[in-house]
Amino acid sequence: MTKALEGKTAIVTGAGRGIGRAIARAFAAEGATVVLASRSRADLATVAAEVREAGGRALAIPTDVTQDMAVEALVEQAMSETNRVDILVTSAGLATFGPLADTKPGDWDAMLTLNLRAAIMCCRAVSPIMIRQHSGTILNLSSIASKRALPGSAVYTASKAGLDAFSRVLAEELRPHGVRVGVLVPGAVDTPIWDAMGSAPPRDKMLRPEDVARAAVLMVTLPPHASLEELTLLPAGGIL
Repeated sequence: MTKALEGKTAIVTGAGRGIGRAIARAFAAEGATVVLASRSRADLATVAAEVREAGGRALAIPTDVTQDMAVEALVEQAMSETNRVDILVTSAGLATFGPLADTKPGDWDAMLTLNLRAAIMCCRAVSPIMIRQHSGTILNLSSIASKRALPGSAVYTASKAGLDAFSRVLAEELRPHGVRVGVLVPGAVDTPIWDAMGSAPPRDKMLRPEDVARAAVLMVTLPPHASLEELTLLPAGGIL
C-alpha cells in the first residue's frame, strides 16, 4: 500500500525534540523524506536514528533558524539532496512566561525572533520552490495563547498571534499557485518547554506531542482540492 507522503520531502524545524520530533517521526512513517532542522546536533542525530530504525528516510541539518543565511542553506541542501520541498513545518519555538513588568526585553526579542521572524524567513525560503512546483503545504505551529488571554504570556501571545495573521495573508498570496498554508493551534502540550517552570499546569492532563503530530499529518495529507487552514487541538479537560 502506498503511504500518504511517499515521494514527498518535508522540512521540519525544531525537529530535535518535542512537537517537531513527533511530527518528523509521523511524517517519516507516512513515507516522507524528513529534513530535520535544529540547533542541537546531538538531538538531530537521535531523531534521525529513530526515523531510520523505523524504516524511514531522514536528513539531519543542524540549523539556527534565527540566522537568515542558515535558513537559506537549509533549504538549498534539502533541494540538492531530494530535488524538491513539498512540506514545511515551522515548529521551532521559545516561551518564557511572567507578568510583563517582571520580564526582560532580551526575552521578548528572543521569542519574537524565533517564534515569528524565523518562521517568516523559513516560509520565504521555500515559497519560490513550491510556486515552481505548483504544489506544497506550509504548516506553522501556533498556540492557543494566540486565541485566549492567558495572563503572563503577553509577548509570547504577540509572537503567535503575529504568526497567525502572517499565515492568513500568505495563504492568499500562495493560493493561486496551488500552495497551501495552514496554522496548527495546540493547547498545552507536554514537552521540555515546561521543564524550567515550577508552576506548570498538571502535565499528565496535557496533550502529547504525538497528538499534535496526528493533526499535522491530517493537515498535510488532504487531497489537493482541500485546505485545512486552521486547526485547534485542545486537551480534553480544557486549555490548561
